[in-house]
Amino acid sequence: MTVGKDVSALFPDVVNCMQTDNLELKKLVYLYLMNYAKSQPDMAIMAVNTFVKDCEDPNPLIRALAVRTMGCIRVDKITEYLCEPLRKCLKDEDPYVRKTAAVCVAKLHDINAQLVEDQGFLDTLKDLISDSNPMVVANAVAALSEIAESHPSSNLLDLNPQSINKLLTALNECTEWGQIFILDCLANYMPKDDREAQSICERVTPRLSHANSAVVLSAVKVLMKFMEMLSKDLDYYGTLLKKLAPPLVTLLSAEPELQYVALRNINLIVQKRPEILKHEMKVFFVKYNDPIYVKLEKLDIMIRLASQANIAQVLAELKEYATEVDVDFVRKAVRAIGRCAIKVEQSAERCVSTLLDLIQTKVNYVVQEAIVVIKDIFRKYPNKYESVIATLCENLDSLDEPEARAAMIWIVGEYAERIDNADELLESFLEGFHDESTQVQLQLLTAIVKLFLKKPTETQELVQQVLSLATQDSDNPDLRDRGYIYWRLLSTDPVAAKEVVLAEKPLISEETDLIEPTLLDELICYIGTLASVYHKPPSAFVEGSRGVVHKSLPPRTGSSESAESPEAAPSAGQAAEQPAVIPAQGDLLGDLLNLDLGPPVSGPPLAASSVQMGAVDLLGGGLDSLMGDESEGMGGSGFTAPGPAAPAGMGAPLGSGLGDLFDLTGGVGTLSGSYVAPKTVWLPAMKAKGLEISGTFSRQVDSISMDLVLTNKALQVMSDFAIQFNRNSFGLAPAAPLQVHAPLAPNQSVEISLPLNTVGSVMKMDPLNNLQVAVKNNIDVFYFSTLYPLHILFVEDGKMERQMFLATWKDIPNENEAQFQIKDCSLNADAVSSKLQGSNIFTIAKRNVEGQDMLYQSLKLTNGIWVLAELRIQPSNPSFTLSLKCRAPEVSQYVYQAYDAILKN
Repeated sequence: MTVGKDVSALFPDVVNCMQTDNLELKKLVYLYLMNYAKSQPDMAIMAVNTFVKDCEDPNPLIRALAVRTMGCIRVDKITEYLCEPLRKCLKDEDPYVRKTAAVCVAKLHDINAQLVEDQGFLDTLKDLISDSNPMVVANAVAALSEIAESHPSSNLLDLNPQSINKLLTALNECTEWGQIFILDCLANYMPKDDREAQSICERVTPRLSHANSAVVLSAVKVLMKFMEMLSKDLDYYGTLLKKLAPPLVTLLSAEPELQYVALRNINLIVQKRPEILKHEMKVFFVKYNDPIYVKLEKLDIMIRLASQANIAQVLAELKEYATEVDVDFVRKAVRAIGRCAIKVEQSAERCVSTLLDLIQTKVNYVVQEAIVVIKDIFRKYPNKYESVIATLCENLDSLDEPEARAAMIWIVGEYAERIDNADELLESFLEGFHDESTQVQLQLLTAIVKLFLKKPTETQELVQQVLSLATQDSDNPDLRDRGYIYWRLLSTDPVAAKEVVLAEKPLISEETDLIEPTLLDELICYIGTLASVYHKPPSAFVEGSRGVVHKSLPPRTGSSESAESPEAAPSAGQAAEQPAVIPAQGDLLGDLLNLDLGPPVSGPPLAASSVQMGAVDLLGGGLDSLMGDESEGMGGSGFTAPGPAAPAGMGAPLGSGLGDLFDLTGGVGTLSGSYVAPKTVWLPAMKAKGLEISGTFSRQVDSISMDLVLTNKALQVMSDFAIQFNRNSFGLAPAAPLQVHAPLAPNQSVEISLPLNTVGSVMKMDPLNNLQVAVKNNIDVFYFSTLYPLHILFVEDGKMERQMFLATWKDIPNENEAQFQIKDCSLNADAVSSKLQGSNIFTIAKRNVEGQDMLYQSLKLTNGIWVLAELRIQPSNPSFTLSLKCRAPEVSQYVYQAYDAILKN
């Protein structure tokens, strides 16, 4: 059997041997049974009687062996016969039998979960946590953890201070794997206060000196988690930091594979609490015989620990590494020098001179990496180290990698005014434009446009050449689009072009590769598991139906929870300014969660786009303001765009440059005077894992839009955006999917105008203009609510006939009339009338009564509700009186708010 031959035919004969008293022979028979029971389920039933008998054998080894084998025979027919023997073994007087039976419950649960629950085995298992034998406790914890993993919602491990105390007592005496199960279980416990957290930490700390590295990492996980609850002012906090360093350092003296796992975990720990290992820099110095994967990981941690105190040591080390033979390692070392310069400002000068020394070695790949990192140093410290540009330009010919070429082109374009022959250098790259990678082509296009804006007279032909290469001869849509944008900018408004292309750039941040904080907190909860090696949460790589629970660190001591509590939610008045994230409220949120975030129901079609791009002089004329007197005598005529740049037959002249390029609404502009509220933050980044959403609503002729700005404040790229609205009072719904064309990089924002229609599901909300929104991206689904101004629902055909107005006013009962005061408004009647008409509130008649102007107005909502208004204006009084009549009086309050907003803005 063990050499792979099929001996299942002997099944009946082997089963007969089960009755033997010889323990060795019995083990072999049980081994055979485990192997073949699956293929011979009917024959396996013959063995049941023997199992039941063996479970009552005086020898505890035989009882344990029987119960272990029963757990391994995965045959449904047999399982029900095994319940009785298993129940006896769980209460056996011998701890060896009890610990074996505990694991058997987990195996049985895997085969038939319902049976285990019906037979009450889970309760028995919970009782075993209070067992006197530490190994039984450890196995009971392991079994319950295993079962809880497959049923995340069940609260099997219901831990309380008493059970935690029992686990900590068992911790000292059980085997190393038992300790790991108990520590992992402790890590899922949430202490009630910092004193309990400290007491657990004190009792777990001795595990740090264990010989097994898995026990050490599990103990580190518990301590890292509970340290969140300790105040940094405590003496004990400082002591704990000191105790955590030695065991982590000791892990690095193991074999390379273990070192790698330890280093990946240390990388997380250093990002969370760099102070633990700040004095241990030397242990991360690379040894000559380390495998490459260990070397690269050590380098990463060295940079994370680099500070003003140890930078000299680190730089000396890195310079040494840059002369090694391993190409990948050398590249990473050169990058590391650049990262040190960006991280520790005081060392920047030394880093730059070190990089220059490395460039002098003329080793090709070293030079290329050095140029890439020097570009970043220029971005971090502008106008400081530009003196090295001459040295960089000498090495232009040796650059063959796209990233290095792109970096060099960026440097030449950015500092064109300091490089005498910048045009020649860029022209040399232009010769093989089509053979370059996209990254280089894009940089070259931008660099030549920058050069042209700085030295217009000398580089006219060059910019003409690159623009025609980018727009006519290129298949790459990114390159073409950027080419057209530059072309239009330069041709219509060179001053604006200068402001856009030569705008001051923000400084780059120190650590760009840090793990995003919420993800880091989750990964700290998975120290010592595969997630900590991949640096990804389990949900990213665990497949199958097992629910993966998202873990998070306990709240820091002293952080106020009140901000999160629903009681602290703003009142309706405040909500208009700062919409609150929706609290978990009954079935409304249920609706949102059930929404299918696919493309929304299509509404009325959008106006067809009619962009017209004429074959006109795209770069002529507009240059005069940029070039001043120099352009005289050139006449601008040398600057005509190539013919094929525009589709044939579209000879319409170009409108206002970029405006035209993006105005795809086919002549449907915003109404003149239609009021659009300023954008406010609807979803703060801290509530949405780094995604910030701000926005407002606007109305164009017959169409409503939600104007959004999505900002990525996380450290990972965001993509796959979708949006969905909950049912609301007026049936607002997206008329098109949420189009975010390119993934949203960190610190990047994108503006989107989302067309809306009013054909969605209707449900009365409180307040009436409340809109609940779900936004999905590749990270998660987020919910928020906002209040929309009612005037976006005022339609264009809201002007009532005079006779109809009089008849309707009389017809609506007087109790439906509501009066409001609009204060601090100094407009006269004509200004009020025209301002309101811009937002589809139409004046039917105006008359003067005893020196007061009376305006009679009508408006109609998208759902067909008419609202009639009488507005009284006294010339000397800045308070207006507004009387509203409507068959749906609950709308009046919100119509008044719209009046107030429109007249005061």
